[in-house]
Amino acid sequence: MSNTTASSARQRIDSLLDANSFVEIGGQVTARSTDFNLTAKETPSDGVITGYGVIDGNLVYVYSQDASVLGGTIGEMHAKKIVRLYETAMKTGAPVIGLVDCAGLRLQEATDALNGFGDIYRAMSDASGVVPQITALFGTCGGGMALIPALTDFTFMEEKNAKLFVNSPNAIAGNIDSKCDTSSAKFQSEETGLVDYVGSEADILGQMRALVSMLPSNFEDDLDYEDSSDDLNRACSDLANCIGDTAILLAQISDNGTFFESKKMYGTDMVTAFIKLNGTTVGAVANRSESYDTEGNVVFQSEAVLSARGAEKAAEFVEFCDAFSIPVLTITNVKGFKASKCSEKKMAKAVAKLTYAFANATTSKVNVITGAAYGSAYLAMNSKSTGADMVYAWSDAQIGMMDAKSAAKIMYEGTDAATINEKAAEYATLQNSVMSAARRGYVDTIIDPVDTRKYVIGAFEMLFTKRENRPDKKHGTV
Repeated sequence: MSNTTASSARQRIDSLLDANSFVEIGGQVTARSTDFNLTAKETPSDGVITGYGVIDGNLVYVYSQDASVLGGTIGEMHAKKIVRLYETAMKTGAPVIGLVDCAGLRLQEATDALNGFGDIYRAMSDASGVVPQITALFGTCGGGMALIPALTDFTFMEEKNAKLFVNSPNAIAGNIDSKCDTSSAKFQSEETGLVDYVGSEADILGQMRALVSMLPSNFEDDLDYEDSSDDLNRACSDLANCIGDTAILLAQISDNGTFFESKKMYGTDMVTAFIKLNGTTVGAVANRSESYDTEGNVVFQSEAVLSARGAEKAAEFVEFCDAFSIPVLTITNVKGFKASKCSEKKMAKAVAKLTYAFANATTSKVNVITGAAYGSAYLAMNSKSTGADMVYAWSDAQIGMMDAKSAAKIMYEGTDAATINEKAAEYATLQNSVMSAARRGYVDTIIDPVDTRKYVIGAFEMLFTKRENRPDKKHGTV
């Protein structure tokens, strides 16, 4: 064992893993460089503790940087330890968790350290889509280190002491703490969408345990299910009241309320979360028009529209789920696209990415339309035409090109109000009703909101053995 046992780096490992399960690898490794009198400095474990252990019985590989050793900077041997950990994780098919507290590249080792960064990037790129990768930031993560959380699947950030940046905040004109700290957890979670969860150190480690327990160990692992103690036919009587805050809706239909939301503070018009249905992990993507805090106060409210940020967030989430064969459930209630100058800059590309993510995904896909489903925004939300395996709709859902009255105004421009109202009612019946969509096969079954849980569980059970191929090609370019 290394002599960093009492460090915060080791304490974080012990708090994350099941008791007494951690086995250290490479504890005697030290810096090899002799330049700039490095041999006169103690570098136990070369500033990073690496090894393996279990979380709720699931094998994981962990590295934890020790800021008390040369600031936790990455040198040649430091990087080699992380790369070797990745290589072992790839061989055995288990997640890699990085606990980051690093001052960046070790200047005394220059090109050796720089090459080490590149080796880590390559190892992480090779592991992407093979094993889940999770990063937690507890101190500094700047410069080249900022690519580490960006290359992983999920990122956690300590709310007070963690700093994440490519360019140092004081190097950016006008970037002052009182106005906007670009390295803060608040900025990185709300503006960049890079951080999935922000909290205290203890809270972060607990949430990481919860996430690992819901994820498959690797892309070939189809054993991520367990016996459910929840009634598979449980009626959800209040579900119709949750049409706005779909985070509550998803928690209600999930086994025993199990719910883990990613990137909650980014693209708030979209919920991306993991839930459990009949013991199986399901990725959920849901439009959201309002949300509440723990005291029932409204903290977010908007029209039922799709934003560029929400589409980007959902597309990345669907791609992760598909890579690991996690079934995807969508809850659709969308009337169109967010109309703002900021959102318009990226809207078409972001929605195209979301459409492609759903269309390209071969995992099981189920859609439940709870409210409005209008136009291209609906098509991007896992419609039947873009690849949904099963589409359910609540009995009062509306599916069509646009709101009936708006359509009537366009088709009968220049007529009186009575004619507009008459034609709007006719359009709602012929074109926007859920029955009209069902008759054309765009909806498979019309259901009552209270029965949503049992229908969705039944659909995913039916789709458990689904196999689907895509046209031969190297990869898509969207």
